[in-house]
Amino acid sequence: MSTPIIVGNWKMNGLNADSVDRVKQIIAGLTAEPVSGVEVVVCPPFTHLSLVHQTLNGSTVALGAQDCHKNDKGAHTGDIAPSMLRDVGTSHVILGHSERRRDHGEVDETVREKAVSAAQAGLTPIVCIGETEDQRQSGQTEDTLGWQIKGSLPDGFTGIVAYEPVWAIGTGLAATPDDIRTTVAFIRAELVRQFGDAGKSLRILYGGSVDAGNAASILSLPDVAGALVGGASLKPDAFLSIIRAVPTA
Repeated sequence: MSTPIIVGNWKMNGLNADSVDRVKQIIAGLTAEPVSGVEVVVCPPFTHLSLVHQTLNGSTVALGAQDCHKNDKGAHTGDIAPSMLRDVGTSHVILGHSERRRDHGEVDETVREKAVSAAQAGLTPIVCIGETEDQRQSGQTEDTLGWQIKGSLPDGFTGIVAYEPVWAIGTGLAATPDDIRTTVAFIRAELVRQFGDAGKSLRILYGGSVDAGNAASILSLPDVAGALVGGASLKPDAFLSIIRAVPTA
């Protein structure tokens, strides 16, 4: 069975002092009440990575980033190379989040190229897929997710897939457990169809308004190996509650 993982996506929030304080509270909570068998990753803004890495030193919490460029160097003003992320202690990187696709026009091919470069740099890519409300209402969820998997995941992909229905991100609306169960089962079948036996072991996370109140019901679902947490990850107590909601053997 794959190790569950809880990933906190802090998005564009806070200053260095805020991130350091948040990390210290998370570490203190996990020290006071240790949780075994669960990976924990926090993904602060780029400008906080180095300081957060220093704060995390010696803890069980890993450091992630929210994006990277497809190239390892070059004339790409304002972008960050995968090797630069590794250089400051990053082990994971979120790619293809719907906010990147929406705000920066990222397409599946771009996400796939970034996933290749991230893996080559030694990072674990967390690739996001998800349907919009219009796609959901028109019965296009499975077609949309199937094409995103095919287009965004490179051959030999060994990273993590995060299913985040776009209509549930930051809205307070989470998909129902039945919806998540059905959709994650489709994603698993599609991963196996496209990747063969390797698709059986790829971890699938759920994201989209995950909070302390719904985490237990979501994380107990078959094939849900963890969560990509947005707003609730900015609140240490809520984030710790989600981590503790992971069912462990």
